[in-house]
Amino acid sequence: MLTETKDTEWTTILKAKRHWWNIDFKEIWAYKDLIMLFVRRDFVAYYKQTILGPLWFLIQPLFTTVVFTVIFGKIANIPTNGIPPMLFYMAGVVCWNYFAECLNKTSNTFVSNAGIFGKVYFPRLVTPISVVISNLLTFLIQFALFMCFWFYFMSKGSDIHISPFVWFLPFLILQMACLGLGIGIIVSSMTTRYRDLTFAVGFGVQLWMYATPIVYPLSEVHGKLKILVMMNPMTPVIETFKSIFLGAGSINMNMLLYSWIEVIVILLIGIIMFSKVEKNFMDTV
Repeated sequence: MLTETKDTEWTTILKAKRHWWNIDFKEIWAYKDLIMLFVRRDFVAYYKQTILGPLWFLIQPLFTTVVFTVIFGKIANIPTNGIPPMLFYMAGVVCWNYFAECLNKTSNTFVSNAGIFGKVYFPRLVTPISVVISNLLTFLIQFALFMCFWFYFMSKGSDIHISPFVWFLPFLILQMACLGLGIGIIVSSMTTRYRDLTFAVGFGVQLWMYATPIVYPLSEVHGKLKILVMMNPMTPVIETFKSIFLGAGSINMNMLLYSWIEVIVILLIGIIMFSKVEKNFMDTV
């Protein structure tokens, strides 16, 4: 029989989490080394045992941009408001890839990590956070590719310039990360019971891309359809990014603010759902 003495000093106390808000950010920060381990694992595993290796980070956005340029620029003749089509499409593709990867890879957090979650304790939110950070490294590589093309077209005399609002870029990245994380963990929380969502996510992300001004400028959308497109939280992100680096119109601060409100609400809902599901997800996965 174990007895407790007065001199006993506990270093760790485990308690049942019963509140609707169970996220302990101090605890998550304490596991920052584990987050970086997961980041390294995800980043290295992406190109492990491939012939081209890290070049895949560049091939995917480059080929996608070329396809968009041919189909939407040459065949469909969709205008790009005087911006070189290659740059116009690549700007949207690079941003969208980061958001879509964050969403896709966090949307199956519980299902894909059930083996680890069932064996050892750590804050479950560590896993989707590590996915967002590892995808950030991919975004930076693809952004560097975009800037190479930017300098090339500028040297050719294209009417493009970098806006003084370039300092908005970190906030745009954070916005995409929070949106992808929020929706991803909402879907992940629901897939513990409804596996059909796993198949619907990829299809839904593709449809969402065409509801975002990536292959067409927002100025080409009119009427009620434009209102719907502007309600899309990714629309202000893409438009602001293009405005900063391509001079594609002015930055709509009101639209950007509304988008941030949507993102914060979605992220909070996602965290609440995630913290509720993580208590008993092993019974349903």
